Amino acid sequence: MGRFVDVSHQITHDMTTYPGLPGPQIEDHVTFDASQRSYAPGTEFSITRISMVANTGTYIDMPAHRYRDGADLADLDLEKVADVPGTVVDAPAREVGPEAFADVPVQGRAVLIRTGWDRHWRTDKYGDPEHPFLTEEGARLLADQGARMVGIDSVNIDDTSEAAQGARPAHSVLLAAGVPVVEHMCMLNRLPAEGFRFFAVPAKVRGMGTFPVRAFAIIDG
Repeated sequence: MGRFVDVSHQITHDMTTYPGLPGPQIEDHVTFDASQRSYAPGTEFSITRISMVANTGTYIDMPAHRYRDGADLADLDLEKVADVPGTVVDAPAREVGPEAFADVPVQGRAVLIRTGWDRHWRTDKYGDPEHPFLTEEGARLLADQGARMVGIDSVNIDDTSEAAQGARPAHSVLLAAGVPVVEHMCMLNRLPAEGFRFFAVPAKVRGMGTFPVRAFAIIDG
C-alpha cells in the first residue's frame, strides 16, 4: 500500500474560497439532545446542515460549469477522477504556458500545476488577481495531448486580472474537451513529479457543474 497525501482544503463555517462568493453556513439540523426524543435511552444522533455555493474549498469543474449543454456531475466518468496516474508540473512563472509541459508525460494523466499560491490561503493575498494561471496555449496543449484531468493550487486556473477582460480561455478549452478542472488545491509540494495515483471524486449530483472534492494522491510504494 502506498502513502496517502491529502491535497484538499478543509471546509469550515463562513470561510472564503473565492473572493465575492459567500462562505458556507454549517449548522445543526437535529442536535444530539433533540434526537433523544426519537430513540431509545442512551441512543442519540446528530444531523448537520450545510448551505454553500458549489465553488467552495477544493472543487472540480465539469463542462456544465462553462457550457449550457455540457456534462454535469452526474455524467462524470469515474476513470477521469479516480486512480488516475498523476504528474506534478512546477509553474515556471505567473503565466503557465505550453513550455512548462515540455518533455512532461501528459496523455491519460492528472496534470497538477504546482504554483505555491496555496501559501496565501485564507488571507487577502489569495484572491489577488496577480495569481498564477494557465494560459490558453497551455490549456490547448493539455487538451490536445490527452490530459485526463488538470488541477492547480491557485485561486483560479485562468487569469482574473483586468487585462483578461473577463475571458476564461483555460476553462473554455479544457471543459470543451471534456477535461475536468480541479481548483484550490494545496500542499502539492508533498507530491513527487511522478509515481502517484490521483483521486478527486465529487458527489453525483444532477444539474450541477461544480462541487467540492476530497482530492488526494497515493504515492507508489
